Amino acid sequence: MTTYVHSFPCVRGIQAGRPCYIAMCPMRLVPKIFIFNEDDVPADLRAQRTLNLARVPEISNYLINNRDDYTLSAITASIDGVVKFHPASDTGLEQSIGTLSIPMDAQILINDGQHRRAAIEQAIQDNPELGYDNIPVLFFIDNGLVRSQQMFADLNKHAVRPSDSISTLYDHRDNLSDLARYLVKNVEVFARMTELEKSSLSHRSSKLFTLSAIKNASKVLLKKSKGDAIEQNEKELAKSFWEHVSSQMPDWISAKNKELLTSDLRDNYIHAHGVMLQAMGIVGSDLIIRSESQWKATAIKLKEIDWSRSNLEWEGRAMVHGRISKATMNVALTASLIKQKLGMPLSVAEREYEERFAK
Repeated sequence: MTTYVHSFPCVRGIQAGRPCYIAMCPMRLVPKIFIFNEDDVPADLRAQRTLNLARVPEISNYLINNRDDYTLSAITASIDGVVKFHPASDTGLEQSIGTLSIPMDAQILINDGQHRRAAIEQAIQDNPELGYDNIPVLFFIDNGLVRSQQMFADLNKHAVRPSDSISTLYDHRDNLSDLARYLVKNVEVFARMTELEKSSLSHRSSKLFTLSAIKNASKVLLKKSKGDAIEQNEKELAKSFWEHVSSQMPDWISAKNKELLTSDLRDNYIHAHGVMLQAMGIVGSDLIIRSESQWKATAIKLKEIDWSRSNLEWEGRAMVHGRISKATMNVALTASLIKQKLGMPLSVAEREYEERFAK
């Protein structure tokens, strides 16, 4: 059976022991061959950020307005498929120069350059002549696209920072990120109600948590620092803690079951915000050192707490002048109030915070 291919002149090289190819790609092919943010590629496999629509026309206009004097850096992409490299010669330097053939049905996913791709597509519509120019593309072979997430994280570490949530989603070298992904998969309310790509929730968002908030709260819960090992039993303990906490939050369950709007919860309650999740991490770190039966019995009292923003006890703690605050001191004061509600002793530092707060 005939296999149709895209063929590009290229140079073959090696990075980290793996072959890579730098090719010159006609711009008119860029929108056609690269997958970008497609609905059939789920967030945990999609190797690029959500498109910032404001950046696309800026780049597109730059190309059009500087037709004879523009510069575009290379796109980096992963190929899920069997490629063939045809060297110009079997000897000498020409062994690394030749033609790269990529099956047309291979999946080609952008790791870096999503805005350039979208801008090229837009610019060609306005000036088709641009389609005959070329852009360099660095191709990596990545069967199953298993390395694409880490490639995204690595490529963006020193670029414009992506959101903390999406860095957490894609970074497979960070143990705390791995913990957060584990919890989102295994704690039911997190699985259904977590925003994976953004680190803040819009008013209309149907989600209740962000992946970065879960990561940060769980880091405090287990008293971990960046780079610390996290054992499986610690993951299970964190899972058990958040499951038990969620079972004491009827509003979370109602939102998960779509019986309550998350926007209404955010408008009216503090337990629908990251400040409470972070505070619960602090509270939990002192709870889980007790026996499981003891800490679970104590945490049951969470159900009795009035989490409404109209409860004046939260002013100056989770709220400042009626607005939610995630400042370090506000998180600490929120945690100390929750501890008092649960009948837990305060640390020396927390007692000092309370004394200052009372003045």
